[in-house]
Amino acid sequence: MSLFGSLTAAISGLTSQSRSLGNISDNIANSQTVGYKRVDTNFVSYITSSSQSINLPGAVIAKPSYTNTVQGTIEQSEDPLALAIGGQGFFSVALAKGTVNGQPVFDERQFFSRAGDFTRDADGYLTNGSGYYLKGWPVDPSGNPDRTTIAPIRVNQQVFNPIATREIQLSANLPATIPNSPVTTQAQLYDSLGRLHTVNLTFTPTLTNHWTMQVDVPDDINGATRGSIELNFGNGASPAVADGTIGAFGIATGLTKPATSAEGDPAAVTFTADFGEGPQTVSLSLGQFGKSLGVTQYSADFSVRNLTQDGVPLGAFSSLSTRANGDVAVNYDNGQSRVIARIPLVAFNDPAQLQRLDGQAFMRTPDSGEARVTDAASNGVGKLVIGSIERSNVDIASEFSKLIVAQRAYTANTKVVAATDELLQDTINMRR
Repeated sequence: MSLFGSLTAAISGLTSQSRSLGNISDNIANSQTVGYKRVDTNFVSYITSSSQSINLPGAVIAKPSYTNTVQGTIEQSEDPLALAIGGQGFFSVALAKGTVNGQPVFDERQFFSRAGDFTRDADGYLTNGSGYYLKGWPVDPSGNPDRTTIAPIRVNQQVFNPIATREIQLSANLPATIPNSPVTTQAQLYDSLGRLHTVNLTFTPTLTNHWTMQVDVPDDINGATRGSIELNFGNGASPAVADGTIGAFGIATGLTKPATSAEGDPAAVTFTADFGEGPQTVSLSLGQFGKSLGVTQYSADFSVRNLTQDGVPLGAFSSLSTRANGDVAVNYDNGQSRVIARIPLVAFNDPAQLQRLDGQAFMRTPDSGEARVTDAASNGVGKLVIGSIERSNVDIASEFSKLIVAQRAYTANTKVVAATDELLQDTINMRR
């Protein structure tokens, strides 16, 4: 019994060491695979019988030990869409099972991955090097994610619709000494079709601390002149305010004054313009009453410090980018951007129990626990590292050390088999 027991024990050792060699070879082969998690080997002994007086040879088996929670090296990538996870968590991904009318049809099963080498394919989907499609939460026009649904992220190249100008902000200084002629400046605004138009602002002195501002829009179909309004500065206002600041508006023609003019209230007037698409109301902000903001009256020179407007022209697709909070944003050549989705991260109670699949992907199992989908850098999941990838967590030097040990252990087991075979042969020869 003991001879056959030692033979079977040695054979089980050969089987276990061969499995260990298989894990080592798999690790070495995938040492450069993005997001790969190495497989270690645990050896477990099985006892036939063991007591204080006798121990019979048993067996050994090799069980895989998965390192799904061991972080790989994060490396910067040249691809701006590449993503890595610093810490725990997985990307939620989808797998295409075919196409209908040229568009992919996705497998209903849930897949997860740490491979973040994402790029945009010909159909606008974000896919990694293994062909899995990145999933995310859709967002509303305000950029708020809908956390009740998750789907593959697809980027279209629609234009960014123009936005008509609603406000012009002017920050300028009028001369304290009355000039011989009016001073002028120009602002610009966009209509609802994204066309750019000029607004001429003319400031004419009437008395000390009193000016008249006229607004002209040459492209207006109803005539260029939009209106005029008196500006009263310092002690020219009633009540008087700090020298050089707007204290009140006087008579207005065609322009609408604010309801109140207390110190600190917005000093803004509104006018309308029509470029063929109907009246467009624009607010012209001149600062605040009684404050050295916006339009002031100091020194002897006219100068414009700042002149901005909030309209946006038509924009074409320029690029795609991701943000640290997971937002996927489309950037346009008019300087605007639009968030189209948010990338969540998925956590499990025991990630080591996930089912491994082709392409560095995983599936949930009863032992891994439920998939918890949450925002990046929250609820125990890692943070997103933009423009980077996670390399394999395989250490080549460590794997070669394991390889040497496994090889020697395998050789030693063959020696036990050979020795046991000779002893069994000697036992059989005893009958001669």
